[in-house]
Amino acid sequence: METFDYVIVGAGSAGAVLANRLSQNGARRVLVLEAGGSDNKIWIQIPLGYGKVFHDARINWKYTTEPVPGLGNRQSYWPRGKVLGGSSAINAMVYVRGHPRDYAEWNAVAPGWGWEDVAPLFHRMEDWDGPASAGRGQGGPLPVHDVADEVHPLTHVYLEAARQAGILTNPDYNGPDMEGACTYQINTKGGLRASTARSYLKPVRRRPNLDIRTKAHVTRVLFDGKRAIGVEYRHNGHRKTVHARGEVILSGGAINSPQLLQLSGVGPGRVLQDHGIPMVLDAPHVGRNLQDHLGSDNYYISKVPSLNQALRPLLGKVKAAVHYALMRKGPLSLSLNQGGGFVRLSEASQGPDLQLYFSPVSYTRAPIGVRPLMTPDPFRGFLMGFNPCKPTSVGHLQIKSPDPFVAPEIHPNYLDTEHDRALMIAGTRLLRQIADTDALRAVIESELLPGADVQTDAAIADYIRQEAWTVFHQCATCRMGRDPATAVVDPQLKVHGLDGLRVADASIFPSIPTGNTNAPAIMVGEKASDLILQSTKV
Repeated sequence: METFDYVIVGAGSAGAVLANRLSQNGARRVLVLEAGGSDNKIWIQIPLGYGKVFHDARINWKYTTEPVPGLGNRQSYWPRGKVLGGSSAINAMVYVRGHPRDYAEWNAVAPGWGWEDVAPLFHRMEDWDGPASAGRGQGGPLPVHDVADEVHPLTHVYLEAARQAGILTNPDYNGPDMEGACTYQINTKGGLRASTARSYLKPVRRRPNLDIRTKAHVTRVLFDGKRAIGVEYRHNGHRKTVHARGEVILSGGAINSPQLLQLSGVGPGRVLQDHGIPMVLDAPHVGRNLQDHLGSDNYYISKVPSLNQALRPLLGKVKAAVHYALMRKGPLSLSLNQGGGFVRLSEASQGPDLQLYFSPVSYTRAPIGVRPLMTPDPFRGFLMGFNPCKPTSVGHLQIKSPDPFVAPEIHPNYLDTEHDRALMIAGTRLLRQIADTDALRAVIESELLPGADVQTDAAIADYIRQEAWTVFHQCATCRMGRDPATAVVDPQLKVHGLDGLRVADASIFPSIPTGNTNAPAIMVGEKASDLILQSTKV
């Protein structure tokens, strides 16, 4: 059996960081096992190409939830990255640190994770190309690009409309104050996606003490009593095992990490018993506390050209491709989420209640959940969207089978609370307030969806049940906390009740952060590497 000091399961947003940081000392042997393959694909590297990989099973786990009662028993499609870089290789690239209240919540159950603890890690990992600020990092491994001067003209109309609606423009929502309308900062550099594979793995792949194996699907963690000693995985049809002299670190994400724990005998006793899995530890919270952001969009027919006219026609596609090939500029170099912001609805709120999105494009003729980003609607259109920042509905996931290649059973439990249902209605009404300003009235021909006949709270709620869907921010299924009665891992990310095993990815979030989850997941990788190196004996 091969032996390494550290075995990292998953080369995604956090796992790639761990691979980089733990291998800096050439004396430690580090193995990374990634179920997916290389990220060396053109539609991964082109920023707008993420629409092309939305349903690509070669690099996407393509999860589907069970029917959701709060969505009229619709299922929800959850793309997750199955590739080097994980979901950072297929996401919309929006970079959001989160709000200090998020980390106050974390620190209350896991000391050492407050804003004053994590802010230096965000600073360390950033290579911010916007206006210099003491609070923003420069020279770090992760590019963060300021797109304010590159967005579509309709995005500036949106910002003016938000201002007219009483929402001030914020030039840096990752700076001292998060609230306000904004253009979104994205993880790109030189017109290319800056995933963690590109930012953290590519520069160090030739280190002799770092072994990165792709198409290596880990099927279970191996234990000697209560100590993790290695993992078993499938590679090219063969079952293989490796030994960890120091630690096994799970970085598979909010779905794969709890699934692997349960397959390995660590999880709710009843679930393990039902599937005939020998129990290593009865850990009832593995797979529980599932949280996500649920979004809803309003679509508008425009009086002026939108990105639909730039991307839909064949000539438009050719022009965009040539512009990108020659200059690494234009719509292909950006995310479609060009504008947005963070809004507090009440003075009593401790932080933003809603996150807003503005995209100068529409694709209403696509099936729900499909993102044909290079083939938008044939008419002039754009959309505004939102999601509640701190939803209170909580779901769970569990294995369906002892077969590690069978996807887990996922119950997101969207809109289970009155708090969340009320915020969805309030968000829809706020979008209409923004649309009813002089700035946007000048460019809107009509509201296409929900439509003029959808006015009452009941009608809006029905629209949301039919149309709302995930914003792809799944987290918290291996919750961190001091108390083993309510948490899966402790503040050092060690699995309660076990030795030699940590979890480091978005699954350890005690609660969902305000905003997109990729930056906090990368931060967890940075924090985890510090914790491991501080306690290492190898």
